[in-house]
Amino acid sequence: MANKMDMSRRGFLKMAAMTGTAMCIEPALNKVTAAEKALNGQRQATNNIPAGMAAVRTQRTLGSGKAAFTVSAMGYGCMGLNHNRSQHPSEDKEIALVHEAVERGVTLFDTAESYGYHANEKLVGKALKGHTGHVFVSSKFGHKFVNGVQVKTEEDSTPANIRRVCENSLHNLGVETLGIFYQHRIDPNTPIEVVAETCGELIKEGKILHWGMCEVNADTIRRAHKICPVTAIQSEYHLMHRTVETNGVLAACEELGIGFVPYSPLNRGFLGGLINEYTRFDTTNDNRHTLPRFQPEAIRANTRIVEVLNAFGRTRGITPAQVALAWLINKRPYIVPIPGTTKLSHLEENLRACDITFTAEEMDELEKAVTAIPVVGSRYDKLQESKIQK
Repeated sequence: MANKMDMSRRGFLKMAAMTGTAMCIEPALNKVTAAEKALNGQRQATNNIPAGMAAVRTQRTLGSGKAAFTVSAMGYGCMGLNHNRSQHPSEDKEIALVHEAVERGVTLFDTAESYGYHANEKLVGKALKGHTGHVFVSSKFGHKFVNGVQVKTEEDSTPANIRRVCENSLHNLGVETLGIFYQHRIDPNTPIEVVAETCGELIKEGKILHWGMCEVNADTIRRAHKICPVTAIQSEYHLMHRTVETNGVLAACEELGIGFVPYSPLNRGFLGGLINEYTRFDTTNDNRHTLPRFQPEAIRANTRIVEVLNAFGRTRGITPAQVALAWLINKRPYIVPIPGTTKLSHLEENLRACDITFTAEEMDELEKAVTAIPVVGSRYDKLQESKIQK
């Protein structure tokens, strides 16, 4: 029995070294074996995608060394399925859409505790039931809740809360291990070193495979990475918001071998070209009506940027959304955008962006044309903006 266990352990270590799933602290054996099975499942699923189908057929690696994580070149942001994005289809139709994403090669699904306080996680759990052998789901911690209501003026990344959220996420999603567990927003009262150490412990326990942070600055990234290697940074990044290029975040990721996951890669749908100054958002389940950038006058001014994307794409046979997503994919090899949608037509449109290659000259042409138009309106209100590390 001892010899069998020893051989199994050696086999695991060899497997982990080959796949990059060994972590900063050695995870539980059965959890990483499950991750390896998922990676094999990803490869098999990709090979079975019919020719001509809109799909993501390539993979990218977030992180490096022991923190490396191989996923599809485009993920799926699940928030909008039932939170912050107006009316949505029935649950059955949303589950069917997630199944389409799985069948079309998507292996990274993103949710969070705070998206409807468990509601989004539970929906994603239902949708991915039976598919977790070849996909990964990531979630987030850090917002403070009291009796299910978010305390928007405070954050909570204490070890006790991180662990509580992790257990809830595992239960809601119906999985044994989270792909990436992100700190949603920085907690000024909890040192990032403590957060990193706690996530390292969760990795050791096999409850998460990797960890990351959202909307943090380069200094925080470096401090955290010293304690436990970071796999990915998730921050807003698109043609209308390129701050990570100038504040050192993208440079730090490149230097340290950390992946980057842009959320809202279509600027909350705006770069898809279907929103105009007459668009009215559902005030009960859509936060865009509260955002300065989505006020009629700002939309009117910013539509000029969509027109640039339209003109650029028209001569190449691609849509504004595909231009925006392809730009991100072509920007860096370690970038994995996570657009979300509730429509199959938009899912297909998004996934086809994975097949688009721009030359350096085309990238420069597009960036110059967009940069020449000033963006009107902040992306968040003052309270939300105060949560973003500068």
